[in-house]
Amino acid sequence: MLQDIRDNSQGVIAKVIIGFIVAIFALFGVDSIMNGFITSPPVAEINGEEVTEAQLQANTQNLLNSIGGSADSLDQTLLEQIALSQILEEVLLRQSAQNTGMAVSSNRVDRSIIENAQFQINGVFDADLAVRTMASQGFSVPIYRETLKQQMLLSQLANGYSSSAFVTEPELERVASLSAQTRDFRYLSIPMGTRTLGTPISDAEIQSYYEENPDDFTQPETVSVGYVLLDKNAISNEIELAEGVVRTQYETEKSAFEGSAEKRASHILFEVGGDLSEEQALSLAATAKQRIDAGEDFGVVALDMSTDKVSAEEGGDIGYTDGSAFPTAIEEALEILSVNEVSGPVVSDFGVHIVMLTEDSENVFQEFEEVAERIERELKSSEVELIYAERLGDLSNLAFETGNLETISEELGMDVLISGAFGRTGATGIFANQALIAAAFSEEVLLERNNSEVIELSPSQAVVLNVEEFNEATVLPLEEVEPEIAVIIRTDMEREAVRNLASQLLTSIENGEAIDQLLADNEIEWLTEQGANRLAASVNREILTQVFAMSLADADTSAYESLTLSNATAVIVELNAINAGSIASLAESERETMVSSMISDLGNSDFQAYMSNLEANADIKSRILDEELL
Repeated sequence: MLQDIRDNSQGVIAKVIIGFIVAIFALFGVDSIMNGFITSPPVAEINGEEVTEAQLQANTQNLLNSIGGSADSLDQTLLEQIALSQILEEVLLRQSAQNTGMAVSSNRVDRSIIENAQFQINGVFDADLAVRTMASQGFSVPIYRETLKQQMLLSQLANGYSSSAFVTEPELERVASLSAQTRDFRYLSIPMGTRTLGTPISDAEIQSYYEENPDDFTQPETVSVGYVLLDKNAISNEIELAEGVVRTQYETEKSAFEGSAEKRASHILFEVGGDLSEEQALSLAATAKQRIDAGEDFGVVALDMSTDKVSAEEGGDIGYTDGSAFPTAIEEALEILSVNEVSGPVVSDFGVHIVMLTEDSENVFQEFEEVAERIERELKSSEVELIYAERLGDLSNLAFETGNLETISEELGMDVLISGAFGRTGATGIFANQALIAAAFSEEVLLERNNSEVIELSPSQAVVLNVEEFNEATVLPLEEVEPEIAVIIRTDMEREAVRNLASQLLTSIENGEAIDQLLADNEIEWLTEQGANRLAASVNREILTQVFAMSLADADTSAYESLTLSNATAVIVELNAINAGSIASLAESERETMVSSMISDLGNSDFQAYMSNLEANADIKSRILDEELL
């Protein structure tokens, strides 16, 4: 339902509108149910409009559903405050839109419903599906239309701010001076190497490390299990279809599919109503047709004259039809048009249209080999479901009644499989499933050695397991981990040597001492970068971050900093110059991105200021928020 709004909202403004959708559903959906019943005192009042307890609870539940988790694990008071804040903001926006006379046409609402993929089958609008879907969400068609209309109204209001923001050249220059800034610098990179290879590691050091870090060398407890696996795919392989059934079904689907045409159309609409009569709309349509016949582009005329502004921005495109998606009058016009041919005025319930057929293609069904597997799977599907459900019930009963897997294997003809050892963090395949791991280490299965309950791994797989072997957590013997400890100690020694060398170099540089011989002895050299920007691909990201965090006391003095990279490499940076950026230095695409980002930020700022102003000037009473804003 919201796809059209998403398509026509921009940036963070769209996120604001989406944040209000839950509140809108609560407000209108609950109102339609609660009318005529005795209501409890309102939880809030906004400029005289009441918010009921039922609305708040519905919105709170929707909020809880959107963030996941259970009500017991979250602060109910905080949830209600957030939910009420959403409702308050939505009501203020709606009231403001209504007070300023903003409106959304019925045609625009209907177009949004028709184009909603939720109401389409194979890309074509289906009225029955739309009604059923609305009903499943608790809406009648009129209430759904009114709810959608309100959402579109709020989107229109929000877009007014996002679309009206602009930036000036001085503002762009100020931002570019920082974002496009470059720096001249050089740096020394001191990686870990073999500086300490001549220093031996004693047995005492290894023994000491082993004793001080037992957790590092502990083999965690593990378990191996026997298990039986119920799998729909295996059941499907058991079922044999009669010869020719798949081919017969293929031919049936093919004959139903092939020959059905799919057309794509564009239109120019003149919506009848208000100040425009049908006679006037017909006159405007005739004018539009004359302009097109005279050689003007259909899309240009649509953008200039059509009251359907959304389709007009797409050249008038209104999508595809199989002969039933559009009003009957339009479908009849498309039947007699050739591709790129334009109709005369066409009258429908929406108004007067000029219609152009833009695509007309015959659908071709896939080859048998491409769909045979899918057809076979679908033909078996219902039988597989029945067998799976029956065996799942039997498996559950036997798992409870017996203390071993052998009986289950004999009764149901299921092989007993044996897993490898795995710990509480799991392993691969089905043994990565947290429910299975929890069952394997549960008291009932691990200590009492009972069968587990049926564990449903997915809608198509279920398993019952029994412990085969349990291994306690143990500290590995020193002789097994001695080489590993030696590597750890050597690495620490190398890391310390790198830190010491970096410190020595930085001290010598800051004292003005010569370091050429020290660099040569350690095979290190300066690496120079001129005019590097914040995204320079030739420089390590951590080094760039440090460089652009540094400052210069004056233009003639270099600045120095040291840092240690995540791979333990020590780096000394010498910053020589900071070069201010400019708009002229940016590529056109970079300039466009910067402008778009700034406009989005400004639009969001304006919108937030607008909301703050509405709240500051509203008469809001709330027993949940425990305050009155005047």
